[in-house]
Amino acid sequence: MDGVVLAGLLGGIGGLTRGVVGLLKALSLRRRIIWTYYTITVVIAVIIGIFVGIIFDFDPRLSLLAGYAGTDILEGLYKSFKVEKVYVKKK
Repeated sequence: MDGVVLAGLLGGIGGLTRGVVGLLKALSLRRRIIWTYYTITVVIAVIIGIFVGIIFDFDPRLSLLAGYAGTDILEGLYKSFKVEKVYVKKK
């Protein structure tokens, strides 16, 4: 199998694994599941798996791990830079 395809496949499997954990958590908390968000995170995991595979000489373990952790890292970055409303009390 081509190295890029294998890296993408393993990255996707890592992303799917992380997504299933998130789905189980959402179901246990009875929250609404946003399927487009789930799909986007899996696609991003595939892309991350490909890039990590290319950078690190197609080591399958790293592609799998990057797919699992990669979307979590991106989500953490998004949440850290997300601007929320700040109210300032006037004196």
